Amino acid sequence: MSPSEASRAKSAQSTQVLRRFRVVFNAVRTHFKQVEKQVGLGGAQVWALSVIRDQPGVGLGELARSMDVHQSTASNLVKGLQTKGLIRADKGQVDKRQVQLFILPPAQALLAKSPGPFEGVLPDALAQLPEHTLQQLDHDLAELIALLRVDESAGGIPLADL
Repeated sequence: MSPSEASRAKSAQSTQVLRRFRVVFNAVRTHFKQVEKQVGLGGAQVWALSVIRDQPGVGLGELARSMDVHQSTASNLVKGLQTKGLIRADKGQVDKRQVQLFILPPAQALLAKSPGPFEGVLPDALAQLPEHTLQQLDHDLAELIALLRVDESAGGIPLADL
């Protein structure tokens, strides 16, 4: 293969990978738009509701860990859900500084009509990949992120909020 043929082949491959990223981003955006249209809540709020429903009494820290977001992000989600009357926060029995979160009936109704998966289509799809594929994808994306020279703290922002 000549250098110009190799360059064209690499360019075609780069274009194909870019198209695949566009397909992934579009799938994520379409899912979250559909969620918001059907239930009137953002995708991250719906995900938080599903975690609170599935783990009654969950604390703020555990909610943040379950969603892989910063605790301040989880706190903002909780405030919004409380304001909308979808969850309640009770003081902990042992440590009054801790809160325990519980879903309320209106939130149950919203979750019932929300299209799944609640955590989003990308985390759901990633969970279905074989471990070796995930490891290779992680390695390859780490290389890409290094070339982009970006702040990796954005990794803690829910996709629904991007």
